[in-house]
Amino acid sequence: MPHVYTPRRVHHGEFLPLRGLRHHLLRWGQPLPGRPPLVMVHGWMDVGASFQFVVDALKDDREVIALDWRGFGLSETTGSDCYWFPDYLGDLDALLDAVSPGAPVDLLGHSMGGNVVMSYAGVRPQRVRRLVNLEGFGMPDVSPAAAPERLAKWLDELKDPPTLRPYATQADVADRLRRNNPRLPADKAGWLADHWARETPEGFQLNADPAHKLANPMLYRKAEVLACWQRIAAPTLWVEGSDDQLTRFWGSRYPREDFEARLALVPKLQCAVLQDAGHMLHHDQPEALAAALEAFLDES
Repeated sequence: MPHVYTPRRVHHGEFLPLRGLRHHLLRWGQPLPGRPPLVMVHGWMDVGASFQFVVDALKDDREVIALDWRGFGLSETTGSDCYWFPDYLGDLDALLDAVSPGAPVDLLGHSMGGNVVMSYAGVRPQRVRRLVNLEGFGMPDVSPAAAPERLAKWLDELKDPPTLRPYATQADVADRLRRNNPRLPADKAGWLADHWARETPEGFQLNADPAHKLANPMLYRKAEVLACWQRIAAPTLWVEGSDDQLTRFWGSRYPREDFEARLALVPKLQCAVLQDAGHMLHHDQPEALAAALEAFLDES
């Protein structure tokens, strides 16, 4: 393994029961009078430790809490054969009741986590002081006519469930992270690999339940999502990387103008673009992201 990244702010890990599952939290700093905690939630096939680099880049030592979603990182799996999106909102609601029962929080989500926090902030507007969405674009609207085919695909995958292949060494895990994101420095990939995977008798296995890879039997309903977005009361910061990941991933199935129209419905919106950054912008430009967060969260 090459030189491994050394964190500036060391996190404290703990476990918290949320809705019957043991969830893993990472905490940095201590509660400060008059400062809400900054709660961070990660994206699909990621872990809470993914935010370490941007936490290190924050100038102050405010309290930061990152969650491993159910079935990711060190949090428990459900034991069932699939995962449901509303459960993420339920877990987040239970988390905020536990860590900040009497006051709203500053809430940040990346990718899938960004989609979760946007819906949550519309459903529970009183629980969020300021909201940050990192590249949580949502998905293309899906016609109801697609339901039979989607359900059939899900049923087929239940009979032949997906798996996650092991890696021979931790260095191979780090190499996988760098193939996914060539901007990720080797030392940070080495540090993340220790949190992204665990050693088993078969090799290094990703800390993720393979059931997350099943086709979602529920169609994405844009109208329902936007009904939540329109109810967001908190000032909201949208941040994306300069590499257009929306077009790269979805192409014409989800045009940029469709997303811009959705974003225009958010009542108190600010937008920022980080240069030389892709979808994992908290890895690519942690200092620039930290500066944008501090400017936004500290606004009067």
